[in-house]
Amino acid sequence: MFGNRANFRSEVLTFEVVDFLGSYHAILGQPCYAKFTTILNYTFLKLKMLGLNDIITMGSTFLHAFTCDHEHFELATVVINSSELSRLKESSTLAVLDCNKPTSSMTFCPLEETKVVGINPTDPTKMVRIGT
Repeated sequence: MFGNRANFRSEVLTFEVVDFLGSYHAILGQPCYAKFTTILNYTFLKLKMLGLNDIITMGSTFLHAFTCDHEHFELATVVINSSELSRLKESSTLAVLDCNKPTSSMTFCPLEETKVVGINPTDPTKMVRIGT
């Protein structure tokens, strides 16, 4: 049912309820739009249909649409990351470093030339090395 008591449109729809995580309460598709004989305008986020007395217009704001899309993106990222994490756990082996093993006697040597630059002109001891 769309509209209010003065001007509404009601149709019976057959649909399936799916138990999955999502940011939408319902997803209306082409069969719904055809049954209500609606006109969609994605540019202005409007849905128009004939009511008993007048045209019923439903709309939203770009901020609301952006918020819904952002929530959907975050939810999709969490779902994908959780499935990826379980797959990675199965395919990887746990490696524990031996902290008691002595390190090599080699000292750290950068692969490229470095330049020493002072960070604070008042304190000459504060330096940073930058790769050239």
